Amino acid sequence: MRLDKLLVGAGYGSRKEIKAMVREGVVQVNGLPVNDSSLHVDSEGDAVTVNGSPVYFREFIYLMLNKPCGCVSATTDNKDKTVLDLVPEIYRHYALFPVGRLDKDTEGLLLLTNDGKMAHKLLTPKKHVPKTYLVRVDYKVEKHHLDHLARGVVLDDGYQTKPAAAKLLTSGPPGEVVLTITEGKFHQIKRMFKALGMNVIYLQRTAMGGVTLDPYLPLGEIRELTPEELMKLKDEG
Repeated sequence: MRLDKLLVGAGYGSRKEIKAMVREGVVQVNGLPVNDSSLHVDSEGDAVTVNGSPVYFREFIYLMLNKPCGCVSATTDNKDKTVLDLVPEIYRHYALFPVGRLDKDTEGLLLLTNDGKMAHKLLTPKKHVPKTYLVRVDYKVEKHHLDHLARGVVLDDGYQTKPAAAKLLTSGPPGEVVLTITEGKFHQIKRMFKALGMNVIYLQRTAMGGVTLDPYLPLGEIRELTPEELMKLKDEG
């Protein structure tokens, strides 16, 4: 790996800034100062320091966000706060993006990463990665509604959804259902319940690809995935 790429990935600035640091002589590899920012180094075997402090390089970052209502699942937005605005400063130098989308008014589990390959595998329709939601509706939910969800619902555009696993929590009204789907059409869950004559009044994603939302992670907060959680995602991919 090029030295400047390693230092950019470790949060030491842009390639232009790295080049200036190298010229100043503050960057060393294996105890020796370097004068070429394009030098190839072993990110695991070589000892790289800046001003005497060791550099720790991590190519990929995997974060769990408990997304709050009111922010959009995008990297930039001209009007609304984005999920990246919630990312702590120590992760800001990574080119993070959300894995999929949650509606602005939807809460819960959203994964953030800079690993495009893994994100693609989790999102591609052919993988059928399960996503689980807590759904609250303004209507009484009965067994025939759950049976309908399990068979697949015809949406307003004529598309029939794949079978969903639905578990009744509270009949209501308001009714509460835990719903697991393996696809991700636009506003799919809201449209599924609309087809049953109900309006979704609260929606929270609780799991994706075997990773469950940490019940101790406050709304708007972020933490890194554990090795066990990351392994579950890789198994899905």
